[in-house]
Amino acid sequence: MEFLRLLLVFLHLLGMAMLIGVFMLQLKAGKDAPVNKGWLHGGGLQLITGLALMAIEPALDDVDYNHMKLGIKLVVLVVILGLAGGFLRKPAAPNWLNPVLGGLVVLNVGLAVFWT
Repeated sequence: MEFLRLLLVFLHLLGMAMLIGVFMLQLKAGKDAPVNKGWLHGGGLQLITGLALMAIEPALDDVDYNHMKLGIKLVVLVVILGLAGGFLRKPAAPNWLNPVLGGLVVLNVGLAVFWT
């Protein structure tokens, strides 16, 4: 069971890296670029692996998650996915969207690291 937890954590971190990478790609693409679908792929990976980690918690004896923190992180992720998905079909993303999405990703990483 520990291997499964570690695999899910590994994939969860890859999802976070994807979100940071997509943020950098959006910066490079310029202000008139459409929203990159990578926002949905990275966010989806984060969502699936995060929910799977929560689902296996009862089977783990020595792991106790902070459910308040995870609920807030889930809300932030849903906002990321909602904003990215809402502007996905637009020909160009608004100027404010990429900094907001990047800030929300950094917020989620900060919550994960600093809220114990």
